[in-house]
Amino acid sequence: MRRDTTLGSTLRKEEVLVESLPYIQRYEGKVFVIKYGGAAMADKELNVTFAKDVTMLKKIGIRIVIVHGGGKDITTLAERLGIETEFRGGQRYTDDRMLDVVLMVLAGKINTDIVRRINANGGGAIGLSGADNLLLRGCRLSTNGTDLGLVGTITAVNAPMLELFLNNDLMPVIAPVAVGPSHELLNVNADLAAAAIAQALRAEKLVYLSDVQGVLAGEELISTLTRSQAERMVAEGVIAGGMIPKMQSAFETLEAGVRKVHIVDGRVKHSLLLEVFTDEGIGTQMIPEEGSPSVGEQPAASTMTAQSA
Repeated sequence: MRRDTTLGSTLRKEEVLVESLPYIQRYEGKVFVIKYGGAAMADKELNVTFAKDVTMLKKIGIRIVIVHGGGKDITTLAERLGIETEFRGGQRYTDDRMLDVVLMVLAGKINTDIVRRINANGGGAIGLSGADNLLLRGCRLSTNGTDLGLVGTITAVNAPMLELFLNNDLMPVIAPVAVGPSHELLNVNADLAAAAIAQALRAEKLVYLSDVQGVLAGEELISTLTRSQAERMVAEGVIAGGMIPKMQSAFETLEAGVRKVHIVDGRVKHSLLLEVFTDEGIGTQMIPEEGSPSVGEQPAASTMTAQSA
């Protein structure tokens, strides 16, 4: 009985390995930009899993760039320092004192911790902030005329600098702050920073590790979306709330030359690998309007097919 169980397990592992081979061949040498945050970053066990997963991706020839958030840690440290946290239009109002907290948390503790864990697995990570060699340039952002303080959006990315690291077998891990027109530092939303970097590098994939399964129609996970399908679902109220700006950003990123954008549940162990290397995937992928996914990738016909998470 034990032998049969072991044999069955071995065969399943073999099937997974065989299924992943076309993807490994397809993505060798390609750039993946991964936005890392939420539960995937807060949970200690998931921290370890993520470090191993991105190291494995790099070892098989995929060029990885990571952009991380850290909102919960920023709020926690601000409270300890007696600094009030205020959100305006969904963005953290950032004055000089709050910017100091943002820099301590993002460019200090969190960035260093991520780099340390990846390098403990042999991943060759290097920690950066958007201020390093003007990696990220930005300007102040306002939402419907609302003053957000030192909050920015990205206007330019130093792509040659990132290519230099990637070409030397290093994995950039980036804290999302930008340098403004007067060389002031700006707090930038990690989703926006990741999208800008993916566009600048014309990445194969932009992957958002989030705290949701993906895009849902009721309780059904939608595996593949085009812009026209997404717009119809927004009009019908199927896609609503905070998912709408994510969809808009995703399709703008595709139009800028990124091949696919994925929303993946970071609360699931190895969700990144499951989305990239299996036929069914585990999240939602956004694809260009014309054409369909290439052979060996999630088929467009499965658009309304539920996936197991």
